[in-house]
Amino acid sequence: MSITVVVVYESMFGSTRQIAESIASGMGDAKVLVTCVGEAGSDFDDVDLLIAGAPTHAHSLSRPQTRQQAAAWALDPKLHLTLEPRAGGIGVREWLKGLSRAPNFIAAFDTRADVPEIFSGAAGRKIERTLKKLGGEAVSEHTSYLVDKASQLIPGQRELARQWGAELSRRVRQQVDPVHAS
Repeated sequence: MSITVVVVYESMFGSTRQIAESIASGMGDAKVLVTCVGEAGSDFDDVDLLIAGAPTHAHSLSRPQTRQQAAAWALDPKLHLTLEPRAGGIGVREWLKGLSRAPNFIAAFDTRADVPEIFSGAAGRKIERTLKKLGGEAVSEHTSYLVDKASQLIPGQRELARQWGAELSRRVRQQVDPVHAS
């Protein structure tokens, strides 16, 4: 039995997009749409699982000011950062404010600095909390994927995301069709 999944992401320098794509690649035969937040809709009537992710900025979700700051960093040639093509639009924070409800099942992730969460914060925590308030049931606790000082994923993070995608898919299949899930 196939499930329908939408993965919505916000990404400034590509790491969060890469994680979103890796999560999707682990979902087996699920019907998966991966979309940046600026192109994401708000109608999830036919969606079994909504996964949303964003980079952690100033301990939580980005704001217009933190996205502008990230864009300015990309202009500094010493930093070797490339801004994602659709990074200038809305962020997950604004998108979540526009939702009236979440699908039955949700999951949240973020990318953040490779330091203890108490020091970096985690955007996924805010995403998860908001989607729960909109009626979604979390099939997994929010998950963080780590980046280095150059905003690049540390080794092994994409494989962890693929594994998480497979686990999310298994859990939702069990909830949607417990008789045929395996």
